[in-house]
Amino acid sequence: MDAKTLSSASELAEMLLSARRVVAMTGAGISTESGISDFRSPGGVWSRYRPVTIQDFLENHEARVLFWRIRRETYAEFESARPNAGHVALARLEATRRLDAVITQNIDELHQMAGSSRVLELHGTARRVVCLSCERLYPAAEIHQRLLAGVDVPTCDACGGWLKSATVSFGQALPTEILSEATRLAKRSELFLAIGSSLTVQPAALLPWYARQAGARLVIVNLTDTPLDDEADLIIRRPIGETLSAVLDLLGPGVH
Repeated sequence: MDAKTLSSASELAEMLLSARRVVAMTGAGISTESGISDFRSPGGVWSRYRPVTIQDFLENHEARVLFWRIRRETYAEFESARPNAGHVALARLEATRRLDAVITQNIDELHQMAGSSRVLELHGTARRVVCLSCERLYPAAEIHQRLLAGVDVPTCDACGGWLKSATVSFGQALPTEILSEATRLAKRSELFLAIGSSLTVQPAALLPWYARQAGARLVIVNLTDTPLDDEADLIIRRPIGETLSAVLDLLGPGVH
């Protein structure tokens, strides 16, 4: 571990020790360390395909075909991904009552796989598929087999309705209850950790701002600049897994 990482981890560890209510919000940056591509990065999915809005999906067959083509192409990456040191560290912080909850913009469920129990998924999950008519849920693995068999737009076994991954599409409202709870947690936090997020996607990007306005200290762990850098008490430009693992070491054996 280099001196810069150790110094940043030391500052963050001290903040965690002095705060009673701590919330973390994670973005694509934490999962890229598990091999999952950032869809918005250069060369990512949205640089190769036009985004499919929820309105497009509902009104246009070709849009539905494109949506499922993208899911078929990205499925293997999600299915093979495993939690990295960053996910594990956040789970350990929760288990030792140093972290109240994880709010995530990610759709990979890697936080849950790492052991986190209180995870608010702002953008849903790619590991399940939902019928837009009757709301029946299916494992994504089951629907992927249909795609491999040549189905271009899968439909519900129960009612014949269109199936869609249980993720929030462009133009689709975030789940009201989850967003409300995330906002409540942000506003009551004493320390808010924004980890691996560009803080440019709304309304998620408002959460650290809400926390800051309510008096919380703000820590940003991200390799690139964010619009809220000027509001942050601490900015860490180091790899997430390495940094959070160092924080665990500094907090002592009780968090391992």
